Amino acid sequence: MAESANRIDRFLKLMNDRGASDLHLSVGRPPIFRLSGRMDPIRFRVLDDNDLLALLQPITPPHLWESYLREGDTDFAYEVPGVARFRVNLYRQQRGMGGVFRIIPTKLMTIDQLGLPPPVRKLTQLDGGLVLVTGPTGSGKSTTLSAIIHEMNEKRAMHFVTIEDPIEFVHPNRKSLVSQREVGPHTRSFSAALRAAVREDPDCILVGEMRDLETIEMALKAAETGMLVFGTLHTNSAAKTIDRIINVFPAEQQDGVRGVLAGVLKGVLAQQLLRRVGGGRVAALEILFGTGALSSLIREGKTHMIAGLITQGRALGMVSMDESLRNLVVAKLIEPTAALEKALDKDEMRKWLSERGFEVGEG
Repeated sequence: MAESANRIDRFLKLMNDRGASDLHLSVGRPPIFRLSGRMDPIRFRVLDDNDLLALLQPITPPHLWESYLREGDTDFAYEVPGVARFRVNLYRQQRGMGGVFRIIPTKLMTIDQLGLPPPVRKLTQLDGGLVLVTGPTGSGKSTTLSAIIHEMNEKRAMHFVTIEDPIEFVHPNRKSLVSQREVGPHTRSFSAALRAAVREDPDCILVGEMRDLETIEMALKAAETGMLVFGTLHTNSAAKTIDRIINVFPAEQQDGVRGVLAGVLKGVLAQQLLRRVGGGRVAALEILFGTGALSSLIREGKTHMIAGLITQGRALGMVSMDESLRNLVVAKLIEPTAALEKALDKDEMRKWLSERGFEVGEG
């Protein structure tokens, strides 16, 4: 039984050795790694339901296995000692069972090691307000937030309460006290944990995902009372992030929410991961900082003007997503076609690329 309990570990060790970010297990296919953004099947036989049962059930907490059989999906974290921690999602699909393991680096990365732009450091000096880190799933939001928290933990005496699903990076207590809570084992939901966190004397709360009205409303209230709140959303630009928060609320509350958001928003980092030339991944980062001008635009519902505000805010360290992509092309870190694919204004990016002699097809 001991051997079968850890049968999955062989694949996870191989995944770590190869530098893959994800392992995909699915009935009807051999195991597949994601390497530098590409799906890369490994030499192994096609998996059937019995294989997945033997690989997945022994490592899944029993209550979550029951939930998976009942609901069709579940999430948890799994650790192979001496190798890494993994974020696990199990799901059912048309052919049978499926699972995805995403590696969570055990080593906390710093802002410098991640190659984040120096202006990001401004966020580590804040005492209150709301900071949002946004981007699609798998864009490195958790890694960026972890680097920011890590730097604050090394330099400031604070109490952090993090609410995550699942806990990814484990922060030791350095200058700060870090209380990490996981949805499922430690609390019922993000909103329940956030309601409790306000009473736990925190200086900073990290909300792993602001996915519903109640969680967003409580995050705004916490920021309004003077706490520093970090949260994540699945949006790909600063302007869309602000619209998303406001549009979650019923129409009759939106003016009030604009006023609150205008007062508390201190920064938005919108992030996308791209394939790096020569292997690996690199982040394109849009940076927006809270200013009086931004507060006015939010209050007046003029979020369409935020792109112009970012351009005017270069001296403060602000950068637009498309400018970040252009910088990566100039530094020869990404292919021009990748920049075009991820650009928010594709016509402008196509024009910029063609002016510099890059061949890009018409969209």
